[in-house]
Amino acid sequence: MPLSQNIQRLKKFAEGNETFQKTYFKKHEEHLLKLVKEGQNPRTLFIGCSDSRVIPDLIVQSTPGDLFVIRNVGNFVAPYKPDEDFHSTAAGIEYAVGVLEVSEVIVCGHSHCGAIEALYKSSCDTSMIHTAKWLTLGEKAKTMATLALGENAGKEELLRATERLSIITQIENLLSYPYVKKLADEEKLFIHGWYYDIETGGIEYYDPDTYQFRPLNEVGE
Repeated sequence: MPLSQNIQRLKKFAEGNETFQKTYFKKHEEHLLKLVKEGQNPRTLFIGCSDSRVIPDLIVQSTPGDLFVIRNVGNFVAPYKPDEDFHSTAAGIEYAVGVLEVSEVIVCGHSHCGAIEALYKSSCDTSMIHTAKWLTLGEKAKTMATLALGENAGKEELLRATERLSIITQIENLLSYPYVKKLADEEKLFIHGWYYDIETGGIEYYDPDTYQFRPLNEVGE
């Protein structure tokens, strides 16, 4: 198996790690070593997109040990189908809920999502078989957005609507997991839909009472 020996290609990251050890790690060493000794005990499972512009700990200013993070293309959640092929998202959900016993789950989509935009492209690289199959998890949101806005809707309006509606449909998929549904019904697990705007840094949350996304900083108002 080819393995590059040219560490210079990653020099930026090596220097970053050295800075991390000398600054952040040193400053927070007591907390970080406590996590080693006692193990992790996150309160929240964060299901987000793999997009390099969306960094969960950065956008909510959390610290190590706060979030158990699952990231994938499009922040999708495949429905509960235990007899099908493995997929890491299902394993992560199972571990977070069943072992770590998180009490909150955040499904976080974002603006200008490449996975959502790909749903509207007429052709797909046929060699990307896994990607093509995975993107089918966004088709329901695309259909809903098209029906709501009409086929003559502007491209950007349609994309933003699909991004938000996908969050809702992924939550529906999440609730197909029996143990998730059971805990949610018992109010032992709380599920949240978030939408991160990469142009402003702001977050909206889905309000199931009004069926709308509202600014996160309005919570409690």
